[in-house]
Amino acid sequence: SFVNEEDIFMVSDLLLGGDLRYHLSQEVNFTEDCVFLYACELGLALDYLQSHYIVHRDIKPDNILLDEEGHAHLTDFNIAAVLPDGQLATSMSGTKPYIAPEVFGCAMDECAGYTFAVDWWSLGVTLYELLAKTRPYDIHSATSMSQIKSLFSNHVHYPAKWSTSIVDLLTKLLCIAPGARMSTLEELKQVRCLKKLNFTTIMEKQIKPTFQPPRDHLNCDPTFELEEMIVEAKPLHKKKKRLAKQRSLKGSVGADTPETEIEAQLADFCPYNREKELARREMELKENEWEQELTEAMNASTNLQPTANTGNIKLLTPTTSQARRRSSCKITISPISVQTRLAATATSSSTKSSPNHNTESSCKINQNSPCGSDVFLPINQTDNSSPGISTLNSPPLLNIPSIHICDENTS
Repeated sequence: SFVNEEDIFMVSDLLLGGDLRYHLSQEVNFTEDCVFLYACELGLALDYLQSHYIVHRDIKPDNILLDEEGHAHLTDFNIAAVLPDGQLATSMSGTKPYIAPEVFGCAMDECAGYTFAVDWWSLGVTLYELLAKTRPYDIHSATSMSQIKSLFSNHVHYPAKWSTSIVDLLTKLLCIAPGARMSTLEELKQVRCLKKLNFTTIMEKQIKPTFQPPRDHLNCDPTFELEEMIVEAKPLHKKKKRLAKQRSLKGSVGADTPETEIEAQLADFCPYNREKELARREMELKENEWEQELTEAMNASTNLQPTANTGNIKLLTPTTSQARRRSSCKITISPISVQTRLAATATSSSTKSSPNHNTESSCKINQNSPCGSDVFLPINQTDNSSPGISTLNSPPLLNIPSIHICDENTS
């Protein structure tokens, strides 16, 4: 966390799955298996808070966030309280439709206070709402205390299509008497439908939720961001200019102030872009596939021995060794180009060579080649003619790697 002149900032984990209130508004149909998993994950969270003597007091779909895989996370500790062992809370805190009966009773001086059991009641109301799309008691912000007390005297209605397992779980959570209500992790583990589950596996997020939030769009309502920009008297997006103006009026801006140092650090800060990150990962997968295909193609090409006939001369491409595989795979020799040079050889030989000249002298083997297969073709270059293969005594040489040239009769 950190602060400036106006606000305190709390940094939390990045959870891109949205909250359960948003998904309820999108009419997502949560299954019973999904609700069972949420009950276990949130039960583990409440057990952790209870071990640190913390009561949350505001558990509701709005404060339960999902990660990209769909696992539930508890957030918003604005009205949480620390209750040392044996101490009771007494204030009227929470969101009215999710507040436990003993909190209302404390406000009406009917009980001395309340403890951690209020969070388990709110959890029961939340799980009921995920399945039924409505809450077990029709309580709103304008509902009076007397009306709420009258509502709690009625039994909770469970739809007939629900299984006995989910009804058993919710009945233990939505118990009016806090002493009889399920309010610990050990009690949750003893619920009949949850006995077979491994809570260590659930803690490590190894069980895949049946509902996974969409990854192709933002899982929230953008109107809330617009509301903050329009309605808020001091919106965050205008804070930088506002604070700079205040500092200039006070004359407190200096080159070595902490604010200047922070701004210099923020200039190098790279915001996380989820779309770019997903595109980068997809491109990496494609590049790996392309590299694998290229390697397979290169390995396959070295096992072939293609031949090309050019008149009385035959070109053989031998299978290269591993040491010369990379260089030989990158060389392409056109038979048409060789054919042109061979035709030029015949013309040049008839005009400039003696009749007894042996055609085998028109090529020389490069003995220094690592594979012993390189050949040098003599080239005759004149000012008035194009290059051609010649049989002169000291012609320039053209090195063509990995090509054998031999007579048709001697092959």
